Amino acid sequence: MRRKATKPTTFAFVDSQNLNLGTQRMGWKLDWRKFREYLRDTYNVTQAYLFIGYMSENESLYEHMHELGYLIVLKPTVDVSAMHHDPVDGEAPKKETDKDGKEKPTIKGNVDAELVLYAMKEMPNYDQAIIVSGDGDFFSLAEYLLAQNKLAHILTPNWQYSSLLKPFEDKIVRLDQKRRLLAYRDHKKK
Repeated sequence: MRRKATKPTTFAFVDSQNLNLGTQRMGWKLDWRKFREYLRDTYNVTQAYLFIGYMSENESLYEHMHELGYLIVLKPTVDVSAMHHDPVDGEAPKKETDKDGKEKPTIKGNVDAELVLYAMKEMPNYDQAIIVSGDGDFFSLAEYLLAQNKLAHILTPNWQYSSLLKPFEDKIVRLDQKRRLLAYRDHKKK
């Protein structure tokens, strides 16, 4: 009697801010329920870790994401606007902008270290890993996972991902190309 081939155990590690801002920058909003189903159905993701900055007013959001099937990892946030007072005249901080002239968020919950830590800590529990981010800070993690034959894919929000991820081009899946499948549709507006 033939044995049924088992699918590899796959975990996803999601940089929520990079994903959220990356899709919004392209003019659409991600449907987090559809995205979790996409991870499960397309890549057999059994565990999807969602790394997000903690703000007490977002408790219901974290609960909702957990109900959708994400394992939530919270990181304390920092108000970076308070750090940028002009020491000369004591004026209020000037709003910082990115290279496109868009205002940068003043609340920061940098989750990079937590994402890498969990990917390494959980390594004995998965066969394949998916990194969901276009951030070049994950180059070393991707390189290590590839060397261990554990890097399934890197899912980037759009085409504007870091050039540091170019060596993994054959592993990259751009989510902007899945917009029709993954976009949030507000049915209440109709």
